[in-house]
Amino acid sequence: MDLNVKQKFDKYPEHIHLLLSNVRELILSVAEQDGILDITESLKWGEPSYSSKRGSTIRFDWKAKRPDQYCLYFNCKTSLIETFKEVYGDTFNYEGNRAIIFKTQQKLPFKELAHCISMSLRYKNIKHLVLLGT
Repeated sequence: MDLNVKQKFDKYPEHIHLLLSNVRELILSVAEQDGILDITESLKWGEPSYSSKRGSTIRFDWKAKRPDQYCLYFNCKTSLIETFKEVYGDTFNYEGNRAIIFKTQQKLPFKELAHCISMSLRYKNIKHLVLLGT
């Protein structure tokens, strides 16, 4: 784990640390399954961030001012959230065209979220496809 990301994780409350560790592991697992070997982990805007040369950056975070939720952020200049809405409808709660919002108490829809993560990590290769090739 990147040292700055580790320090960020260490500041989260224990239950949030566990939730976001699961999200981190899902991102890294999807990258591995998709053969994305150049995944970069860093902090961007103070949030854990994951990017590859062929994809669009994914960030996530929890904020104390909204303790009952955390968000996964996607580039708002892409068609990612629009595609997620079309494919998965109300499976997720969205914030405009930039984020998927999760309640800290909810069970993650891992299969659907993994597919969204995959689309983001491969975005530059699939952005020309209808519904990003879904």
